[in-house]
Amino acid sequence: MKKVYHLKTCNTCDRIIKTLDLPNDFIFQDIKSDEISVKQIEQLKELAGNYEALFSKRAKLYKEMGLKDQTLSEADFKHYILDHYTFLKRPVIVFNDQVFIGNSAKTVEAAKAYIHANE
Repeated sequence: MKKVYHLKTCNTCDRIIKTLDLPNDFIFQDIKSDEISVKQIEQLKELAGNYEALFSKRAKLYKEMGLKDQTLSEADFKHYILDHYTFLKRPVIVFNDQVFIGNSAKTVEAAKAYIHANE
């Protein structure tokens, strides 16, 4: 699978996608207009190891809902990601059986190196 889960209105996602210079066969899913499905989040969890790795603790709702003061379970992380797109750490880049989550420089460089080494 070659897919990017992103937010079309996110400047950071746009900048990262441009930086990666992805091959034309990548599929892009705007998670706001095309919500992530249960099957998709379960596939991502298999690649990532857990739902917490996919969960954005920087989401505005995380603080607004008081989630930062709670101990969340894996089921909670899954629920919130499915409930509202902002809880998915983004972008999520899937290339074959590798997943790269988030926008840290280290993650972006790792994704770029891996993708271009395995095209």
